[in-house]
Amino acid sequence: MGHREDLLEGAKRCLLEKGFVRTTARDIVKESGTNLASIGYHYGSKDALLAEAYVSIVEGLTDDFEGGEGAVAGTEPGSLERFHAVWSNIIGTMRKPGSPWHLSMEIVVMGDKLQVVRDHLAKAQREAARGIIPMLRGGREEDVPEGDVDTLGKFYLTLMMGLIAQWTFDPETAAGADELTEGLRRVIEATTATGATAAAPSAPESF
Repeated sequence: MGHREDLLEGAKRCLLEKGFVRTTARDIVKESGTNLASIGYHYGSKDALLAEAYVSIVEGLTDDFEGGEGAVAGTEPGSLERFHAVWSNIIGTMRKPGSPWHLSMEIVVMGDKLQVVRDHLAKAQREAARGIIPMLRGGREEDVPEGDVDTLGKFYLTLMMGLIAQWTFDPETAAGADELTEGLRRVIEATTATGATAAAPSAPESF
């Protein structure tokens, strides 16, 4: 590997061990066996490098979201079964010892001290929203319409951030895939019932 790749791998290890705020440029240099000048040359700044390292860590988890040829592959895109399978896999990455998702909460809480990191990750959020849609609804990421990114994608990311917060704060009471799927089923059921009622003709006040 060259210095750029060495820096990225070193930054990933530092993030997992120390988080964003406590990781220094010298930590990354020591971990990667490079030098301080290399950070500026290849990434512009330490915080920009940390942002890219975080994105790389998360991308490394996405294969776990779909589970290869497991439960997800055997479900109908857009179905409650697919919803359950995907979120079960995602939650599985939160259950693992040393899960990196706590880093997202550090950005939320300490974002004012990590402006460059936050700005980089804010831009990456849109692509994350685009990428999660095919996992749940099928199709190709490059074919996802912008309108779906702004609606479905943001909905799924909101759900993701809520789960990360729950699993970081109190894993014992955090939502599981069964609970999420049952909650969604009830929302669909209630919405369908309400829509049917609204569409039905009003009953006469008297006979």
